[in-house]
Amino acid sequence: MRSAGLATKAAAETAPENGAEEARRRARGRRAFWLKQLYAWHWVSSALCLVGMLLFTVTGFTLNHAGRFEARAAVESRDAVLPRDLREALAALPATGRAALPGPLADWLKGALGVAAAGREAELSRSEVLLSLPRPGGDGFVSIGRSDGAVLYERSSRGWISYLNDLHKGRNAGAAWSLFIDLFAGACLIFCLTGLILLHFHAGRRPATWPVVGVGLALPLGLALLFIHA
Repeated sequence: MRSAGLATKAAAETAPENGAEEARRRARGRRAFWLKQLYAWHWVSSALCLVGMLLFTVTGFTLNHAGRFEARAAVESRDAVLPRDLREALAALPATGRAALPGPLADWLKGALGVAAAGREAELSRSEVLLSLPRPGGDGFVSIGRSDGAVLYERSSRGWISYLNDLHKGRNAGAAWSLFIDLFAGACLIFCLTGLILLHFHAGRRPATWPVVGVGLALPLGLALLFIHA
């Protein structure tokens, strides 16, 4: 009887310890699970952002020192004459305002000058039709005389640095590039947030974590408050 009582007492004392150990084991399991998920999201987002971050970092420097990288624009000009049958399509356009070029005229510009005019709106006046062709790192236009069908195509380029700078700003880069910038910004946000949470998980073993994060916050904030004035 005494042995049975001792065994019952030992079991009663061991039960809370086993429960606490089970709770700690579950907590470690949850921590390991979330760490695994965070690391996965962190490295995937960093891999997606890598090339884009290199591009935006380099062009951030070139934009901040634009005067050092200013280039002379190279201009290319070409002349042509609109066929007579297409002048009739030109005459059908309104006298003023804006309108898309007729399909046959856009096709002729593509074949004769390599100009992608389909779907673009031109500025119309009584004397000419002017099609603007802005693009990253350069500019261009096509001018078509209404009376004689004279066509002038001019294209300018300011070099690769200007091209990359305009990609940084999304200037004249089109809808596809705009969508890429949005996706890239989302991936960067995931990368930063998962990194911040990972810092929280490991901050206990790295005492300098939050002071360094604080410096990263205080430096731009201090510069903005002290040296940037409206």
